[in-house]
Amino acid sequence: MSSKKITDIKGSFTLHNGVAMPYLGLGTYQADNEQEVIDSVKDALEIGYWHIDTASVYKNEEGVGKGIKESAVAREDIFVVSKVWNTDQGYDSTIQAFADSLERLQLDYLDLYLIHWPVAGKYKDTWKALEYLYAQKKVRAIGVSNFLQHHLEDVLTDCKVVPMVNQMEFHPYVVQQDLIDFCTKNTIQYEAWSPFMQGKVFGLNICKELAEKYNKSVAQVILRWNLQKGVVTIPKSVHKNRIVANAAIFDFELSKEDVAYLDSLDRGERIGPHPDHFDF
Repeated sequence: MSSKKITDIKGSFTLHNGVAMPYLGLGTYQADNEQEVIDSVKDALEIGYWHIDTASVYKNEEGVGKGIKESAVAREDIFVVSKVWNTDQGYDSTIQAFADSLERLQLDYLDLYLIHWPVAGKYKDTWKALEYLYAQKKVRAIGVSNFLQHHLEDVLTDCKVVPMVNQMEFHPYVVQQDLIDFCTKNTIQYEAWSPFMQGKVFGLNICKELAEKYNKSVAQVILRWNLQKGVVTIPKSVHKNRIVANAAIFDFELSKEDVAYLDSLDRGERIGPHPDHFDF
């Protein structure tokens, strides 16, 4: 259980540089670049999600940008995240990739920019590029994604700026508590991708039992578990009713025992590739 305070849909966790990162966001992986992602972003912002996550490799940054522009929410209230893809890694190419993402999003700055995967031999130069972008105030926070402890330790040996976020696959079958503890110790905010195991979590009996116990959906139980662990979470949906339902997690609390039980399901069973064995 985390000591971080959970309030409502607009609540946030504070990064080590003082920037507030909304702890509930909208993921846009596999949302198409046309009306689908535009509408889902507008719906999420209207409902109160002020954190939108995308990436260059999702090929929907233009649509995300249109959704932001067409919404009634002020730009400064929205926490926008994108990521540099593996083939763009390296110092100069990362700076160019960032500029390209801003152009596609039609934004002047990002709130968070992440290294998508730890490409061996490149991610440290990529990190130096992110440090430069941060120093130039083109991005309010910088971080990484899919970095295991040894990757983080490598970055920490000579970085000027400690990563503010580590976005990882996180769900009941991949908890990685040791990595969470390492990030906490180094003031790196942990964030979940694929909190629903790409839908597989809905078939787990224990999750169904907990949903019944709390009179909530499986999705709501899992997202509440994320937040009570102090983990930022970005469930993806393009359906307004599900986007609404995913935010209905602030009127109940899981017991410490139930949080611990969900933790205990960890078996290292990934939906995505292992960061050390990803074919880049």
